[in-house]
Amino acid sequence: MIKDYIKSANFEDTGFSYTVSLISGKHKMVILYCLMEFKVVRFNELKRYLKHISDKTLSTKLKELEADQLIIRTEYPQIPLRVEYSLSERGKSLMDVLDQLCIWGEKNKLL
Repeated sequence: MIKDYIKSANFEDTGFSYTVSLISGKHKMVILYCLMEFKVVRFNELKRYLKHISDKTLSTKLKELEADQLIIRTEYPQIPLRVEYSLSERGKSLMDVLDQLCIWGEKNKLL
């Protein structure tokens, strides 16, 4: 299957390239992993899990993941405003891929 991607005349048109574009960047995979582990997470909780991330960066990454339909943003009309994030069905289907990355990393970690 990977050979087919390499042979492709236009790498950007491959499924591999598309998948990587959805999860690329410093924080997206970690956000998805947190949502997989904790199911429903609020903004400040995510910020605590990610530690060194600015509000603006986290907000941007969440908007990108929502636009790619990998997460669901649920807003509750109350004061103060409460917003929760969770994985969409599409996002859940990506978890097998991320899980395999974790397994590979554990098996191939250089000490």
